[in-house]
Amino acid sequence: MRKLDRWIDLCIKIDAIFVYLFLYLPIFVLVLYSFSAGRYALVWGGFSLETYQKVLRDPEVAQALGNSVAVALSATLVATVLGTLLAIALERYRFRGQTLVESVSYLPILIPEIVMAVGLLLFFAQFFRPALGLVGLELGPFPSVMAGHVAFGLSYVMVVVRARLQHMDRSLEEAALDLGARPWQVFYRVTLPMLAPAILSGALLAFTLSLDDFYITYFSTAGGTGFQTLPLYIYFLQGRAGIPPQVNAVAALMLLVSLSLIALSLWMQRRGG
Repeated sequence: MRKLDRWIDLCIKIDAIFVYLFLYLPIFVLVLYSFSAGRYALVWGGFSLETYQKVLRDPEVAQALGNSVAVALSATLVATVLGTLLAIALERYRFRGQTLVESVSYLPILIPEIVMAVGLLLFFAQFFRPALGLVGLELGPFPSVMAGHVAFGLSYVMVVVRARLQHMDRSLEEAALDLGARPWQVFYRVTLPMLAPAILSGALLAFTLSLDDFYITYFSTAGGTGFQTLPLYIYFLQGRAGIPPQVNAVAALMLLVSLSLIALSLWMQRRGG
């Protein structure tokens, strides 16, 4: 029996090793080839930092980076406010239709991103843009992309903030009310400071997801026409005759930024917990 247990334990360890290799070996190869001096992304030409120098001097990369940061910051700000208010409403209050609202709030996390992207495309094309056209307005690519990112970002903020609310000691708020503080004062001076780590953590998570998003951005801009973020820039680079090594460098930089923001978000959640 012990021999069988050892074999099972060995098989589980071997399986775990192969799973981690399958998941992370491609990322390691990507980072490694981002330092290649070759003319193409898939050819190793020796170690060099020239690719990163080209990326940092490329005006197209700068423009795409500016678009990505602008969309991510705007979407994160709106998603953080709406997600926080939604978390408080679902956790602290009871109202008619709450179950339906709660179920819909989790949909952007549960459904495939491509489904949400196509749904937003149909909504903008068939309903929202024609409605704006009736009053002489036109929806540009930036607000449509930002609206799409807000749609999925607020769900992640809501989940993080609500988890904090579930473990928060309400006796401090009740004590503030007993001492004569008004409800808005309790929220501003007691509730909000206790929620701050979770709110900031959710905001960092929403910012990271917005910065990396491809499908919603692609479908919200009619294939990236006239408005490119970094993921779209990488996608269109591969359509050229030979994939340039800048693809690896840009992807490696985005990976570094994303991992840093996620690590910071997790650290703030643990600190606030």
